[in-house]
Amino acid sequence: MNTGKIDLKSLTQEQLEKFLSELGKEKYRTKQILRWIYQRHVTDFEQMTDLAKQFRAQLAERAYVSSWEPEIVETSSDGTRKYLFRLEDGESIEAVKIPMDEDRATLCISTQVGCAMGCQFCMTGTFGLARNLRPEEIVNQVCAALQDGSIGNIVLMGMGEPLHNLDNVVTALKIFYLDDGLGYGTRRVTLSTCGLVPEIGELSQKIKVNLAVSLNATTDEVRNQLMPVNQRYPLSELMNVCRNYAQITRQRVTFEYILIDGINDSIADAKRLVKLLHGFRCKVNLIAYNEHAGAEFKTPTEAAIKAFQSCLLQRDIVATLRASKGQDISAACGQLKGKLEDKPTR
Repeated sequence: MNTGKIDLKSLTQEQLEKFLSELGKEKYRTKQILRWIYQRHVTDFEQMTDLAKQFRAQLAERAYVSSWEPEIVETSSDGTRKYLFRLEDGESIEAVKIPMDEDRATLCISTQVGCAMGCQFCMTGTFGLARNLRPEEIVNQVCAALQDGSIGNIVLMGMGEPLHNLDNVVTALKIFYLDDGLGYGTRRVTLSTCGLVPEIGELSQKIKVNLAVSLNATTDEVRNQLMPVNQRYPLSELMNVCRNYAQITRQRVTFEYILIDGINDSIADAKRLVKLLHGFRCKVNLIAYNEHAGAEFKTPTEAAIKAFQSCLLQRDIVATLRASKGQDISAACGQLKGKLEDKPTR
């Protein structure tokens, strides 16, 4: 732990430029340092050999570059890898690397320790919220996973509600997008939210990112039961802000719909979903509920899942069925943390 020093992984390019100007250094040094950190994965200033020795000593006095290694890695038979990271304060978070094909993988990262949203189908919600992750703690999940192979896409869909930690998440996104840094374009990063309406509007004004909204119900009655946030921001408000987001950003909004047996998987639900999305440039990601020990919900039958998807497709709604991966490990959000720390489940 480097008390009193600045972690350079917490800084955007503009912030790093300002920091270096205070040291009397030229602007071009910013890109040099970014390339050392994010492209060459160097965290020791002494190894940044195109910087003058005096400059390296100056940096070491005022700053450091954090580096993470997972405490535990679980690997599924399908190639999915689950990482548990131990933080400086003893808390832990998770990230999941999901293979998409031979050359591509998607990394699902966390934005908070725990979560305050209390969604009934999510194990992370059983922990409650401990704290927000700082920008460097969000970024370091990606840096650590890159040591384990290439990553095509990043999704902020792990532990926590990203928009409940908006400022730190926006800072992390700016770091992801740096051409001289990690180099992820805006099309390769997706932010998933349970539906914090004011923050969705704020996000559209601050930065460009693919938006995925966890919908999971077609009536306020059911969504109130599954997702307490709906009691504050009902479906009508949520759909309005999502339409505005699509218009402002000129991007298609993705709606995630976790299919739960007997709760939201009927043909009537599918038809109501079609009405909700009418005239909306969007797509639907269908996800079969991932059962875990102690879960009160069940995975729908394959027939029910296919019938639900068919109903959407027949009405020209783009609806993909996400393959469930990592079922032989603790791949769903919070499962590895819960298993290792013996947390109760709902």
